[in-house]
Amino acid sequence: MILQQYKIVFAGSMGAGKTEAIRSLSDIPVLLTEAFNTDQHSHAKLETTVGIDYGEVSLDDGLKIGLYGTPGQSRFDFIWPVICRGAIGAIILIDHNAEAPLQELEQYLETFQNYTDNIAIGITHVDGTLKSTHIYKEWLLSQDLFSPLFFIDARKKEDALLLLEALITSVEVNHNIFT
Repeated sequence: MILQQYKIVFAGSMGAGKTEAIRSLSDIPVLLTEAFNTDQHSHAKLETTVGIDYGEVSLDDGLKIGLYGTPGQSRFDFIWPVICRGAIGAIILIDHNAEAPLQELEQYLETFQNYTDNIAIGITHVDGTLKSTHIYKEWLLSQDLFSPLFFIDARKKEDALLLLEALITSVEVNHNIFT
């Protein structure tokens, strides 16, 4: 039975780390909807999310947050608004090694801003790359966007928790939901 008080959605392209972030945060076994990846052109991983991933995390104050992961392939975008219904915010994960990560960020922001005003951004897979990470902050500023932005390893609980807490803080400041 799902008994969370609040809902946060994880979105981003295939392989960006949505499932891993939810796994690293969840206090319960994560409900996964993984299937064999038939789109090897987009990403070479063996399995990919085709429905909704679900986990839960309880914060120090007892607040229970439902963590909902979206499928990353655009062919499943019809389910994104359904998953976002009732969410207090979204975390968008972008793979820094993608062919055009800034374009992906722009597309996901344009889409998910239709569902929530509260968005935090995590850039993943930055280790061992020579590509500049300054492009994200510069782009956000050029667009007058002020979403929290962090460079994270989605497999590390402390990184994913930092992103989650930044989103919750943003919601508290902007909407007084948790006070």
